[in-house]
Amino acid sequence: MSPTTLQGAMAMVGCCTIWGLSPLYYKYLDFVPPLELLAHRTLWSLVFFGLIQAVRGRLHIVVQALRPGRPLVLCALAAMLISVNWFVFISAIQGGRGVEASLGYYIFPLVAVAIGRVVFGERLGPLAWLAIALACLGVTLLTVGLRAAPWVALILAISFGLYGAVKKTLLVGALASVTAEVTLLAPLALAWLWFGVQGAGAFGQGWAEAGLLIFSGPLTAVPLMLFGTASRGLTMASVGIIGYLNPTLQFICAAFIFGEVVTGWHLVAFAFIWTALALYSGAMLRRPRKRAQVAGTFDAVPPSR
Repeated sequence: MSPTTLQGAMAMVGCCTIWGLSPLYYKYLDFVPPLELLAHRTLWSLVFFGLIQAVRGRLHIVVQALRPGRPLVLCALAAMLISVNWFVFISAIQGGRGVEASLGYYIFPLVAVAIGRVVFGERLGPLAWLAIALACLGVTLLTVGLRAAPWVALILAISFGLYGAVKKTLLVGALASVTAEVTLLAPLALAWLWFGVQGAGAFGQGWAEAGLLIFSGPLTAVPLMLFGTASRGLTMASVGIIGYLNPTLQFICAAFIFGEVVTGWHLVAFAFIWTALALYSGAMLRRPRKRAQVAGTFDAVPPSR
């Protein structure tokens, strides 16, 4: 293994560990309502991302992404999708639905592959089709067994799949585009904290609470920077496969730390989805490096946990 590959693998494990353990942070802050926490995450992410871009001398790229016309429309659409994703994830963790949230991020790579086929006309092999079919069957069985669709998982997977599709068309880097997105969301976040919370929120309760809310900025930015390092040193297939560490840690947090109920139907659904991911991952690993990079584009889109 070359030093670059080793560095990439370590970076990917690091970012997925942070993403996978992030439910511990949001669960600890369950005294902060989801919308208020989302507003703080947006604002402190903007501060942190803005500082990084300023130090790197790349604020002009953010400005370019916010130009009127197609770039602005795409950034606004991406901002809407990621805010929905963040809000649903935070609400799920605080509401005791972390197992279902982890299911969403297991489903996401296969949803992204399906979007790639429908939106971009990307070709799928037989194993990819079989993997998608098995994932659909798993979700269907869970819906029948629980007599309710796993809406949290579906919203997380679909919203982030569509987010990845939008990001694929943006001609700016990941950090610049996320900075542009939170810039667009910042006025809404400020409005909510001013009118919705009216100064009585968690930020004013003490230094500890304020520090925890500010921490949402680096919690969002650091794994994204690690992901950038990983994507440069690894094939996209490897990035996608190591990425399954994220929902696995989320599942462990929900089931074994938070004590959420895992039914037999959940286990059946997970078994189908894990099988689907194993089939798809095996197909990806057998492809040459260049093809794997193309086919793994969506798998590599960071979940921005």
